[in-house]
Amino acid sequence: MTTDTIEQPQPARSRAVFSQQDFGLIRTAIAHYLKEVQDQPESVKYANLYHRLGRVA
Repeated sequence: MTTDTIEQPQPARSRAVFSQQDFGLIRTAIAHYLKEVQDQPESVKYANLYHRLGRVA
């Protein structure tokens, strides 16, 4: 009895959704929005996002 292996197709390589330049643009937009919502409770979430994007860009 022979055992033949059936090759499974490899999944396509994932591609980046955003470029490095996009992260800088998004970070700039969030910095502007932070000024608009600085006195609201949700501003903490945007500040954290701003700092996380800083690590990427």
